[in-house]
Amino acid sequence: MSGMPENEMHRELAWYCVQAQPKHEHIAAASLRVIEGVEPFCPRLRYRKLTRRGPVWFVEAMFPGYLFARFEFPTLNRLVRHAHGVSTIVHFGTRVPKLDDALVSSLREQCAGFDGHTIVIDPEFEPGNIVKVAGGAFLGFETIVTRVIPARERVCVLLDFLGQQIEAELSRKYVVLASPILNL
Repeated sequence: MSGMPENEMHRELAWYCVQAQPKHEHIAAASLRVIEGVEPFCPRLRYRKLTRRGPVWFVEAMFPGYLFARFEFPTLNRLVRHAHGVSTIVHFGTRVPKLDDALVSSLREQCAGFDGHTIVIDPEFEPGNIVKVAGGAFLGFETIVTRVIPARERVCVLLDFLGQQIEAELSRKYVVLASPILNL
């Protein structure tokens, strides 16, 4: 690499890290998608989180503020850099690092199941999981899963109610994982 001009090193298609404007990763990816010769990839996470309205699905960038784009650097870097939602192409001085194809391929494989860009985090409950109840009469209770009933999409939890521990059966959609498995 030494002695070779920077623009000669980037003549082939390669993956680069692109910095997006704050909270604009999806907008940057959409604007890069319309540029011929540019292939954007903005991996995202989809997960359930407890809110005041109950459990709600959220989608966020896997790498907040960043996405990846595959293009020929000398011919398209200006278009990429000035695309709507893009802040810059990640660089260190005059050096613009390429990303390893295998790394991006691995990330894409993990995202392939939902929409090609999103990894869905929907945990399978196991006995010993600490969960929060996100609906019904026990809203807000933190409890432990005692049994899982997969065929009925339900879990049994141990509730401390009026000074007694009782086992209650709840719909899986009203239970959100609070922390990892305990050793029972």
